[in-house]
Amino acid sequence: MTKTFYFQVEKENGQYVLIDKKGQKYKCPTDSSHLKSVAVNTDRSLRVVTENGTITKVGTATVERIANSDNVADEFTPLASASIPEGTTEEHATFLKFLHEEAINKKPAKLMMTDLKWKFLLRNVIRGKNIMMTGAAGCGKTFATQQVGKVFPDRQFFYFNLGATQDPRSTLIGNTHFNKDSGTYFAESEFIKAIQQPNAIIQLDELSRAHPEAMNILMTPLDYGQRYLRIDEADGSPTIKVAEGVSFIATANIGSEYTATRVLDRALLDRFTIVEMDLLNKDQEKFLLKLVEPTLDAQAVKAIAEIAVTTREEMKSDAPKLSTIISTRATLEMASLMVDGFNLQEAAEVVIYPMYDSAGGIDSERTFINQVVQKYVVIEKEDIYNTDGDEAEATEDNSSNLTNKKPF
Repeated sequence: MTKTFYFQVEKENGQYVLIDKKGQKYKCPTDSSHLKSVAVNTDRSLRVVTENGTITKVGTATVERIANSDNVADEFTPLASASIPEGTTEEHATFLKFLHEEAINKKPAKLMMTDLKWKFLLRNVIRGKNIMMTGAAGCGKTFATQQVGKVFPDRQFFYFNLGATQDPRSTLIGNTHFNKDSGTYFAESEFIKAIQQPNAIIQLDELSRAHPEAMNILMTPLDYGQRYLRIDEADGSPTIKVAEGVSFIATANIGSEYTATRVLDRALLDRFTIVEMDLLNKDQEKFLLKLVEPTLDAQAVKAIAEIAVTTREEMKSDAPKLSTIISTRATLEMASLMVDGFNLQEAAEVVIYPMYDSAGGIDSERTFINQVVQKYVVIEKEDIYNTDGDEAEATEDNSSNLTNKKPF
């Protein structure tokens, strides 16, 4: 027997939520910005009522979680409510309410990060912790950090790319200059100005690519027991205190794959709380691609996601045939190209293939990834046979025919 659950759709903190008859709130399973109410059936169908009263049935493909049991709470994720222990101060109660009731609503749809890690990240920022975002290149570390800055618009956000810093001392401390009228003077860096701003959020991007001197300079500001920056190593030189509530968020690529990175000192690592960004699975990759490029054909979305996930699975094998994965940054670029009229083969030629070595002939990484892509490229008969019916000669370099190939 089909059972139906009815929900009202209301907007809270900029996001739409479902509310059942008992007042329990749930995350919306679909984009409900134009909806008035939602009915979810246990036969895996969903009906929505728009503001003008139109009833529409929505296919299950557009619904992330659908009730299929008598207990709707098993299928929908309730919006957490803060448990406020007796004797909690008003300030801490406000903190708990934000963290457990409001924080999830502030996570952007394009950020593929678990609710738990998102709450953990925000909690550490509020507490003024040092955070290190780790994960594969292109998995969203920098994006996640920037979204944190938007959650707290009243807190100043500063960005420093340590991987591109050629002169760490100048970037993190400043320079001494000479003026013929006033003589020698010291010009402090933007970093020094940043650490003096109470509750500032300071992003240290590409920390694993930073110069060793930069890491040495950061040792004391990041140490919870010290929290200062010394202008000079000489005795008696002035020190700059890190202001109350400052949170440092570093991003780092850790692993043998990233040859240009440096081994982070254990003492430096111990100054951070680690938040690891996960690689997306196929469904998550498809969801993000469709969200970012809603006009992209469903088959193209499927192909791009499956090609990327194939490389990620290959890297987990005992003897991987590839040295790197296709990142989410790369899949988004491919999707953008295909929206602009490139076919799948062409997008792969300019985005994917340059990442892989062609040395080794048929055993090369380039050959392997090419074979993966070709599974999703359909070549029409007219591309294989000429108009006279003669079989076209297969060539090793068929790039001249790419414009005649359809992506699917």
